[in-house]
Amino acid sequence: MLQLKTHNYTVYFDKYLELVPEIQLIDALKYSFHQLESLVITFSEEKGNYAYAPEKWTIKELLIHLIDTERIFCYRALTIARNDKSDIPGFDENFYVKESNAGSRTLSSILNEYRAVRTSTINLFQNFSDEMLNRSGKANNNSMTVLSIGYFISGHELHHLSILNSLYLV
Repeated sequence: MLQLKTHNYTVYFDKYLELVPEIQLIDALKYSFHQLESLVITFSEEKGNYAYAPEKWTIKELLIHLIDTERIFCYRALTIARNDKSDIPGFDENFYVKESNAGSRTLSSILNEYRAVRTSTINLFQNFSDEMLNRSGKANNNSMTVLSIGYFISGHELHHLSILNSLYLV
């Protein structure tokens, strides 16, 4: 598991961090995205509408969940990096997915948006100073540092890649 001993974050995120290889953050963001993208580009449009069980997200919805979560985590990172002490709220991922309009989008449009978001995320984290990366704050009542947030993004993606591989590829 990643060694973020000096980084304050809630134990809840260990399940994501344990999935990330012990590599630099930017490499981790590139690695996890490449792993997911390599799989998704093999899917047909029809497969994008597949859910492995009733009331479960479709692949399109899962991808939009990843996009939304990444954007929210980048906002959290930016807020903390800029030393803003505002309360950063949580979000209801199921509500966000329900309101995402995923079913009316193509898988390729979602993947293009995802690529743009990841490019933006990498640019954001590349330009944080070491001081900014080490800043700590709270979001959704959970402590975290800017650096740990970057790794959460990668780990969260790898978590959902595992779910795609185990439950959606039947």
